[in-house]
Amino acid sequence: MAVASESYAPSVLVSTERLPEKDWLEYRRRGIGGSDAAAILGISPFATARDLYYDKLKIVPFDDSESNWVAKKMGHLLEDLVAEIFHVKTGYRIYQIKKMFYHPVHTFMLADIDYFVELPGGRTAILEIKTTNYNAKDHWWSEDGQEIVPLNYEAQGRHYMSVMNIDEVFYCCLYGNNEDEVIIRHIDRDRDYEAELIALERDFWENHILTGMPPPYTEDGDLILNSVRRHFGPADPSAPELILEGNMALLITRYLELQTQRNAEKRNYEHIEAEMRRLQGRIVAEMGRSCTAVCQGREAAYSISYKPVRKSGISKDNLQRLQAQHPDIYEQYVTVSESRRFYVKKQREEAA
Repeated sequence: MAVASESYAPSVLVSTERLPEKDWLEYRRRGIGGSDAAAILGISPFATARDLYYDKLKIVPFDDSESNWVAKKMGHLLEDLVAEIFHVKTGYRIYQIKKMFYHPVHTFMLADIDYFVELPGGRTAILEIKTTNYNAKDHWWSEDGQEIVPLNYEAQGRHYMSVMNIDEVFYCCLYGNNEDEVIIRHIDRDRDYEAELIALERDFWENHILTGMPPPYTEDGDLILNSVRRHFGPADPSAPELILEGNMALLITRYLELQTQRNAEKRNYEHIEAEMRRLQGRIVAEMGRSCTAVCQGREAAYSISYKPVRKSGISKDNLQRLQAQHPDIYEQYVTVSESRRFYVKKQREEAA
Protein backbone atom coordinates (compact mmCIF):
# COMPACT_ATOMS: atom_id res chain seq x y z
CA MET A 1 0.00 0.00 0.00
CA ALA A 2 1.45 3.35 -0.98
CA VAL A 3 1.85 6.15 1.53
CA ALA A 4 0.29 9.50 0.65
CA SER A 5 2.27 12.02 -1.39
CA GLU A 6 5.19 13.93 0.12
CA SER A 7 3.29 17.24 0.18
CA TYR A 8 0.35 16.37 2.43
CA ALA A 9 -0.39 18.14 5.70
CA PRO A 10 -2.30 16.71 8.67
CA SER A 11 -5.85 17.81 9.41
CA VAL A 12 -7.01 19.04 12.82
CA LEU A 13 -9.66 17.02 14.61
CA VAL A 14 -9.98 19.16 17.75
CA SER A 15 -8.08 21.64 19.89
CA THR A 16 -6.90 20.06 23.14
CA GLU A 17 -6.04 23.38 24.84
CA ARG A 18 -8.90 23.25 27.34
CA LEU A 19 -10.42 19.92 26.42
CA PRO A 20 -11.62 17.94 29.48
CA GLU A 21 -10.01 14.51 29.79
CA LYS A 22 -13.36 12.77 29.38
CA ASP A 23 -13.93 14.51 26.03
CA TRP A 24 -10.31 13.87 25.00
CA LEU A 25 -10.84 10.14 25.54
CA GLU A 26 -13.98 10.23 23.42
CA TYR A 27 -12.13 11.90 20.55
CA ARG A 28 -9.40 9.26 20.81
CA ARG A 29 -12.04 6.58 20.27
CA ARG A 30 -12.78 8.08 16.85
CA GLY A 31 -9.60 6.57 15.48
CA ILE A 32 -6.27 4.91 16.19
CA GLY A 33 -3.71 6.86 18.19
CA GLY A 34 0.03 6.41 18.34
CA SER A 35 -0.07 4.58 21.66
CA ASP A 36 -2.59 2.15 20.11
CA ALA A 37 -0.24 1.06 17.32
CA ALA A 38 1.76 -1.44 19.39
CA ALA A 39 -1.37 -3.36 20.41
CA ILE A 40 -2.42 -3.69 16.77
CA LEU A 41 1.06 -4.95 15.87
CA GLY A 42 0.98 -7.42 18.76
CA ILE A 43 4.03 -5.91 20.47
CA SER A 44 2.43 -4.02 23.35
CA PRO A 45 3.58 -5.11 26.82
CA PHE A 46 0.32 -3.80 28.27
CA ALA A 47 -2.65 -4.56 26.01
CA THR A 48 -3.98 -6.92 23.38
CA ALA A 49 -5.67 -5.91 20.14
CA ARG A 50 -8.88 -7.20 21.72
CA ASP A 51 -8.43 -4.77 24.64
CA LEU A 52 -8.12 -1.94 22.14
CA TYR A 53 -11.23 -3.17 20.30
CA TYR A 54 -13.24 -3.28 23.54
CA ASP A 55 -12.06 0.22 24.47
CA LYS A 56 -12.82 1.83 21.09
CA LEU A 57 -16.37 0.44 21.18
CA LYS A 58 -16.75 1.26 24.90
CA ILE A 59 -17.48 -2.38 25.71
CA VAL A 60 -14.79 -2.46 28.40
CA PRO A 61 -12.75 0.75 28.74
CA PHE A 62 -9.05 -0.09 28.98
CA ASP A 63 -7.07 1.54 31.77
CA ASP A 64 -3.69 0.05 32.63
CA SER A 65 -3.00 2.69 35.29
CA GLU A 66 -5.09 1.19 38.10
CA SER A 67 -2.17 -0.83 39.48
CA ASN A 68 0.46 1.62 38.25
CA TRP A 69 -1.14 4.96 38.94
CA VAL A 70 1.88 6.50 40.66
CA ALA A 71 4.14 5.91 37.64
CA LYS A 72 1.44 7.29 35.32
CA LYS A 73 0.99 10.39 37.47
CA MET A 74 4.74 10.93 37.77
CA GLY A 75 5.09 10.69 34.00
CA HIS A 76 2.43 13.35 33.52
CA LEU A 77 3.84 15.67 36.20
CA LEU A 78 7.39 15.38 34.87
CA GLU A 79 6.55 15.86 31.18
CA ASP A 80 7.49 19.55 31.02
CA LEU A 81 10.66 18.95 33.05
CA VAL A 82 11.83 16.14 30.75
CA ALA A 83 11.16 18.35 27.73
CA GLU A 84 13.24 21.11 29.32
CA ILE A 85 16.08 18.63 29.93
CA PHE A 86 15.96 17.67 26.24
CA HIS A 87 16.22 21.35 25.29
CA VAL A 88 19.20 21.88 27.61
CA LYS A 89 20.96 18.72 26.38
CA THR A 90 20.45 19.34 22.65
CA GLY A 91 20.06 23.10 22.34
CA TYR A 92 17.03 22.60 20.08
CA ARG A 93 13.99 24.79 20.49
CA ILE A 94 10.88 22.84 21.47
CA TYR A 95 7.26 23.89 21.33
CA GLN A 96 3.74 22.46 21.65
CA ILE A 97 0.72 22.53 19.38
CA LYS A 98 -2.21 21.53 21.53
CA LYS A 99 -4.35 19.91 18.87
CA MET A 100 -5.36 16.39 17.93
CA PHE A 101 -4.53 15.69 14.29
CA TYR A 102 -5.62 13.07 11.80
CA HIS A 103 -4.14 11.77 8.56
CA PRO A 104 -5.76 13.45 5.51
CA VAL A 105 -5.88 10.16 3.56
CA HIS A 106 -6.03 7.48 6.25
CA THR A 107 -8.48 9.41 8.40
CA PHE A 108 -8.67 6.75 11.12
CA MET A 109 -5.05 7.58 12.11
CA LEU A 110 -4.86 10.14 14.94
CA ALA A 111 -1.95 11.96 16.57
CA ASP A 112 -1.65 13.97 19.78
CA ILE A 113 2.00 15.06 19.91
CA ASP A 114 3.90 15.80 23.13
CA TYR A 115 6.30 18.35 21.62
CA PHE A 116 7.73 19.48 18.31
CA VAL A 117 11.43 20.19 17.76
CA GLU A 118 12.79 23.00 15.59
CA LEU A 119 15.87 21.70 13.77
CA PRO A 120 18.51 23.51 11.68
CA GLY A 121 17.53 24.28 8.11
CA GLY A 122 13.86 24.73 8.95
CA ARG A 123 13.24 21.03 9.57
CA THR A 124 10.79 19.85 12.22
CA ALA A 125 10.92 16.73 14.35
CA ILE A 126 8.59 15.13 16.88
CA LEU A 127 9.60 14.76 20.54
CA GLU A 128 8.13 11.95 22.61
CA ILE A 129 8.52 12.29 26.38
CA LYS A 130 8.97 9.14 28.46
CA THR A 131 9.75 8.32 32.08
CA THR A 132 10.83 5.03 33.58
CA ASN A 133 12.66 3.67 36.61
CA TYR A 134 16.30 2.75 36.96
CA ASN A 135 15.63 -0.98 36.69
CA ALA A 136 13.70 -0.60 33.42
CA LYS A 137 16.16 1.66 31.59
CA ASP A 138 17.83 -1.40 30.05
CA HIS A 139 14.90 -1.67 27.64
CA TRP A 140 16.59 1.15 25.71
CA TRP A 141 19.56 -1.09 24.89
CA SER A 142 19.68 -4.38 23.00
CA GLU A 143 21.18 -7.52 24.50
CA ASP A 144 24.47 -6.79 22.74
CA GLY A 145 24.59 -3.22 24.06
CA GLN A 146 23.28 -1.35 21.00
CA GLU A 147 21.16 1.76 21.56
CA ILE A 148 17.55 1.06 20.60
CA VAL A 149 14.02 2.36 21.05
CA PRO A 150 11.60 -0.10 22.70
CA LEU A 151 9.41 -1.66 20.02
CA ASN A 152 6.13 -0.26 21.36
CA TYR A 153 7.56 3.26 21.46
CA GLU A 154 9.03 2.86 17.98
CA ALA A 155 5.59 1.93 16.61
CA GLN A 156 4.12 4.99 18.32
CA GLY A 157 6.71 7.29 16.79
CA ARG A 158 6.34 5.86 13.30
CA HIS A 159 2.56 6.25 13.52
CA TYR A 160 3.05 9.92 14.41
CA MET A 161 5.50 10.49 11.55
CA SER A 162 2.91 9.15 9.14
CA VAL A 163 0.07 11.31 10.43
CA MET A 164 2.13 14.49 10.67
CA ASN A 165 4.27 13.89 7.52
CA ILE A 166 7.41 14.49 9.59
CA ASP A 167 10.59 12.51 8.98
CA GLU A 168 12.23 12.39 12.44
CA VAL A 169 11.30 11.51 16.01
CA PHE A 170 13.31 12.13 19.17
CA TYR A 171 12.65 10.30 22.42
CA CYS A 172 13.71 11.67 25.78
CA CYS A 173 13.32 9.27 28.70
CA LEU A 174 14.10 10.25 32.30
CA TYR A 175 14.98 7.34 34.58
CA GLY A 176 16.49 9.15 37.59
CA ASN A 177 16.36 12.42 39.49
CA ASN A 178 18.97 14.52 37.67
CA GLU A 179 19.67 15.70 34.14
CA ASP A 180 22.35 13.09 33.56
CA GLU A 181 19.96 10.21 34.15
CA VAL A 182 18.19 10.67 30.86
CA ILE A 183 18.15 8.69 27.61
CA ILE A 184 17.84 10.46 24.24
CA ARG A 185 17.15 8.50 21.08
CA HIS A 186 16.42 9.46 17.48
CA ILE A 187 14.84 7.56 14.58
CA ASP A 188 14.25 8.45 10.94
CA ARG A 189 11.17 7.70 8.90
CA ASP A 190 10.95 4.23 7.35
CA ARG A 191 8.45 4.16 4.48
CA ASP A 192 8.30 0.35 4.29
CA TYR A 193 7.53 0.04 8.00
CA GLU A 194 4.99 2.84 7.64
CA ALA A 195 3.17 1.18 4.74
CA GLU A 196 2.86 -2.07 6.69
CA LEU A 197 1.70 -0.19 9.79
CA ILE A 198 -0.98 1.64 7.81
CA ALA A 199 -2.19 -1.63 6.28
CA LEU A 200 -2.49 -3.32 9.68
CA GLU A 201 -4.21 -0.32 11.26
CA ARG A 202 -6.64 -0.10 8.34
CA ASP A 203 -7.43 -3.80 8.69
CA PHE A 204 -8.06 -3.36 12.42
CA TRP A 205 -10.29 -0.34 11.91
CA GLU A 206 -12.29 -1.50 8.89
CA ASN A 207 -12.54 -5.24 9.59
CA HIS A 208 -12.93 -5.13 13.36
CA ILE A 209 -14.03 -1.74 14.72
CA LEU A 210 -16.44 -0.84 11.91
CA THR A 211 -17.85 -4.37 11.62
CA GLY A 212 -18.03 -5.15 15.34
CA MET A 213 -15.92 -8.28 14.86
CA PRO A 214 -13.38 -8.71 17.69
CA PRO A 215 -9.82 -9.47 16.60
CA PRO A 216 -8.37 -12.87 17.56
CA TYR A 217 -6.07 -13.31 20.51
CA THR A 218 -2.50 -13.90 19.32
CA GLU A 219 -0.47 -12.28 22.09
CA ASP A 220 1.40 -13.46 25.16
CA GLY A 221 -0.65 -15.77 27.37
CA ASP A 222 -0.66 -13.53 30.44
CA LEU A 223 -1.86 -10.56 28.38
CA ILE A 224 -4.69 -12.68 26.99
CA LEU A 225 -5.72 -13.96 30.43
CA ASN A 226 -5.72 -10.44 31.87
CA SER A 227 -7.83 -9.27 28.93
CA VAL A 228 -10.33 -12.08 29.48
CA ARG A 229 -10.63 -11.22 33.18
CA ARG A 230 -11.25 -7.56 32.38
CA HIS A 231 -13.93 -8.40 29.83
CA PHE A 232 -15.80 -11.25 31.52
CA GLY A 233 -15.14 -10.53 35.20
CA PRO A 234 -14.92 -13.27 37.84
CA ALA A 235 -15.80 -16.91 37.26
CA ASP A 236 -19.42 -18.02 37.45
CA PRO A 237 -19.56 -21.53 38.97
CA SER A 238 -23.28 -21.71 38.15
CA ALA A 239 -22.72 -21.17 34.41
CA PRO A 240 -23.57 -24.23 32.28
CA GLU A 241 -20.85 -26.38 30.81
CA LEU A 242 -19.79 -25.09 27.41
CA ILE A 243 -19.30 -27.07 24.23
CA LEU A 244 -16.21 -25.80 22.43
CA GLU A 245 -16.21 -26.14 18.66
CA GLY A 246 -14.30 -24.90 15.62
CA ASN A 247 -10.53 -25.16 15.93
CA MET A 248 -10.60 -25.53 19.71
CA ALA A 249 -9.85 -29.27 19.49
CA LEU A 250 -6.62 -28.50 17.64
CA LEU A 251 -5.59 -25.98 20.28
CA ILE A 252 -6.37 -28.41 23.09
CA THR A 253 -4.48 -31.23 21.38
CA ARG A 254 -1.47 -28.97 20.95
CA TYR A 255 -1.70 -27.88 24.59
CA LEU A 256 -1.55 -31.50 25.78
CA GLU A 257 1.34 -32.26 23.40
CA LEU A 258 3.29 -29.35 24.84
CA GLN A 259 2.43 -30.46 28.36
CA THR A 260 4.02 -33.84 27.67
CA GLN A 261 6.99 -32.20 25.96
CA ARG A 262 7.50 -29.78 28.84
CA ASN A 263 7.63 -32.59 31.36
CA ALA A 264 10.22 -34.43 29.27
CA GLU A 265 12.43 -31.48 28.31
CA LYS A 266 14.20 -29.09 30.63
CA ARG A 267 16.18 -27.17 28.02
CA ASN A 268 13.22 -25.44 26.34
CA TYR A 269 11.01 -25.31 29.43
CA GLU A 270 10.39 -21.55 29.41
CA HIS A 271 9.58 -21.43 25.69
CA ILE A 272 7.18 -24.37 25.98
CA GLU A 273 5.57 -22.87 29.09
CA ALA A 274 5.01 -19.56 27.27
CA GLU A 275 3.36 -21.29 24.31
CA MET A 276 1.15 -23.33 26.67
CA ARG A 277 0.14 -20.11 28.42
CA ARG A 278 -0.80 -18.54 25.07
CA LEU A 279 -2.92 -21.55 24.10
CA GLN A 280 -4.53 -21.52 27.53
CA GLY A 281 -5.47 -17.88 27.04
CA ARG A 282 -7.14 -18.61 23.70
CA ILE A 283 -9.12 -21.53 25.15
CA VAL A 284 -10.15 -19.57 28.24
CA ALA A 285 -11.30 -16.68 26.03
CA GLU A 286 -13.84 -19.05 24.46
CA MET A 287 -15.04 -20.18 27.89
CA GLY A 288 -15.79 -16.69 29.20
CA ARG A 289 -17.12 -16.92 32.76
CA SER A 290 -17.84 -20.65 32.53
CA CYS A 291 -15.74 -22.96 34.67
CA THR A 292 -16.08 -26.15 32.63
CA ALA A 293 -16.25 -27.09 28.97
CA VAL A 294 -16.10 -30.12 26.70
CA CYS A 295 -14.71 -30.45 23.21
CA GLN A 296 -15.03 -33.28 20.70
CA GLY A 297 -11.97 -33.81 18.53
CA ARG A 298 -11.44 -36.18 15.62
CA GLU A 299 -9.70 -38.79 17.76
CA ALA A 300 -10.74 -37.96 21.31
CA ALA A 301 -13.05 -35.92 23.49
CA TYR A 302 -11.68 -33.45 26.02
CA SER A 303 -12.94 -31.90 29.23
CA ILE A 304 -11.62 -28.52 30.33
CA SER A 305 -11.81 -27.14 33.85
CA TYR A 306 -11.04 -23.54 34.79
CA LYS A 307 -12.46 -23.30 38.28
CA PRO A 308 -11.93 -20.47 40.76
CA VAL A 309 -9.71 -20.99 43.76
CA ARG A 310 -10.70 -18.42 46.38
CA LYS A 311 -8.78 -17.54 49.49
CA SER A 312 -9.17 -14.88 52.15
CA GLY A 313 -6.37 -12.42 52.62
CA ILE A 314 -5.45 -8.80 53.10
CA SER A 315 -3.96 -6.62 50.40
CA LYS A 316 -0.72 -4.74 50.91
CA ASP A 317 -2.47 -1.36 50.91
CA ASN A 318 -5.07 -2.51 53.41
CA LEU A 319 -2.37 -4.02 55.59
CA GLN A 320 -0.61 -0.67 55.72
CA ARG A 321 -3.86 1.07 56.63
CA LEU A 322 -4.53 -1.57 59.23
CA GLN A 323 -1.15 -1.08 60.86
CA ALA A 324 -1.46 2.71 60.81
CA GLN A 325 -5.10 3.21 61.74
CA HIS A 326 -6.60 0.10 63.34
CA PRO A 327 -3.96 -2.30 64.61
CA ASP A 328 -6.57 -4.10 66.70
CA ILE A 329 -9.05 -4.66 63.90
CA TYR A 330 -7.96 -7.13 61.22
CA GLU A 331 -11.24 -8.55 59.95
CA GLN A 332 -12.69 -5.37 58.49
CA TYR A 333 -9.75 -5.07 56.10
CA VAL A 334 -9.78 -8.65 54.87
CA THR A 335 -10.30 -8.93 51.12
CA VAL A 336 -11.14 -11.96 49.02
CA SER A 337 -8.98 -12.62 45.97
CA GLU A 338 -9.65 -15.18 43.27
CA SER A 339 -7.54 -17.26 40.94
CA ARG A 340 -8.59 -20.05 38.60
CA ARG A 341 -7.01 -23.43 37.98
CA PHE A 342 -6.82 -24.56 34.33
CA TYR A 343 -6.96 -28.29 33.59
CA VAL A 344 -7.45 -30.27 30.36
CA LYS A 345 -8.07 -34.03 30.23
CA LYS A 346 -8.56 -36.41 27.33
CA GLN A 347 -11.81 -38.28 27.99
CA ARG A 348 -11.66 -41.23 25.66
CA GLU A 349 -10.29 -42.54 22.41
CA GLU A 350 -12.67 -42.78 19.47
CA ALA A 351 -13.28 -46.29 18.15
CA ALA A 352 -11.38 -47.04 14.96
